[in-house]
Amino acid sequence: MTWLDSLTLAARSLRRRPGRALLTILAVTLGATLLVALASVATSAGSRIVSKLTNGGPATAIKVSASKADSDQLYTDDLRAAGPKAITDATLATLRQSSHVATVIPVIASRILAVPPPFGSTATSTAGQQAYGDTMVGVDLSQAHNLPITILAGRVPHSGSPNEVAITESYLDHSGMSVQSVLGTQVEIAQPQAFQGQSGLQFRARWIRAEIVGVVSQQVAIGALLVPIEQAQLAQAWAEAGVDGGDAFPLPDSKYTGLIVVASSLDDVHAVRQMITSLGYANTAPEHLVASVLRYLRVVDIVLAGIGAIALGIAGLGVANALVAAVRERRREIGVLKAIGARDRDILRWFLLEAFTVGLVGGVLGTLAGLLIALWVGVSVNTYLTEQGLQSIQFGDVSWPLIGAAILGTSLLAIAAGVVPALQAARLSPKEAVAAA
Repeated sequence: MTWLDSLTLAARSLRRRPGRALLTILAVTLGATLLVALASVATSAGSRIVSKLTNGGPATAIKVSASKADSDQLYTDDLRAAGPKAITDATLATLRQSSHVATVIPVIASRILAVPPPFGSTATSTAGQQAYGDTMVGVDLSQAHNLPITILAGRVPHSGSPNEVAITESYLDHSGMSVQSVLGTQVEIAQPQAFQGQSGLQFRARWIRAEIVGVVSQQVAIGALLVPIEQAQLAQAWAEAGVDGGDAFPLPDSKYTGLIVVASSLDDVHAVRQMITSLGYANTAPEHLVASVLRYLRVVDIVLAGIGAIALGIAGLGVANALVAAVRERRREIGVLKAIGARDRDILRWFLLEAFTVGLVGGVLGTLAGLLIALWVGVSVNTYLTEQGLQSIQFGDVSWPLIGAAILGTSLLAIAAGVVPALQAARLSPKEAVAAA
């Protein structure tokens, strides 16, 4: 008996009792549905929780300050600064050489004066406008996905753009504008420089005008304006071309205000923080908080997986019960097949293929149903969050490993459930089988 013969017999056997076959497949489908839906929802929720803990950036991001670290830095997630310490290009090169580091992003923060436009229009001059002091944060925006930045409206400026900025909600508080009305307007920015005049220390400014292209929530550094790092470098060079302005406008002690160091994985975060601390820099990362949350999420995953496994176990019992009944009904057929030359392994293969078919069909249907349920849960949750004025959760990402594991798992479970009935059928002698029938 060939594999094709066995498969044909298995398909014919399932069609012989369509009601029983349908109920057995339905049991496997329900088990797979529950497992896939729970796993998908748990994975999406867990990713969102970790993302919120890291302010929208990667969970492996570490913020480094241009300050010395105290002796307790590694034992806390918070920044423990003990005086200034310059960050140099040599510092960046050292960190980038580590195999535990994925990328290092420098940050430059420059003090500026900002002049918002009138409501809903474009500013044409600084006359009559209310300027206020703030900070312009410059960073490599081509790596925005590696930064703790959440886009609330619009987009981030293009990398290297000299006349685009994104603003935070603190700018909206100063200007009195809304999130939507501020997009497309212009802001005038004064970058100060101190110099010695005839009457003593004086200040002059380098003025630029930039278009507001986005509203963001950012934790890169304290500041209302987010710009490409090239803008911040020009502002810093302009300031350093002057003299030290004392307490009013001191020259920067460090080429870089800070760094965003992204570890290669969560397991590497502690090693990277240890390296940064050994270099003498204060740093902060939600290392201990994320580790604690992940431990709780693993417990939740285990509980949900246990519920799904119980459902699949019950489905497996249904497969075994259906095959036991099938063996009893087909004793005469088994006897005839053996009498004309079928071997034990042929009968075993017949019933195992029947079990595999049930598991495969149930697994595919259950996986599709589980993904649809997870998507429906996502839509329902996001509708509620939107109504409450909260940020939505990203659902619907297809996990191919989960899909593969669900289909393969249900198929193997069905085969395992069918082993005992299949062995019973294979061990029947032709005489006993025909006589029992």
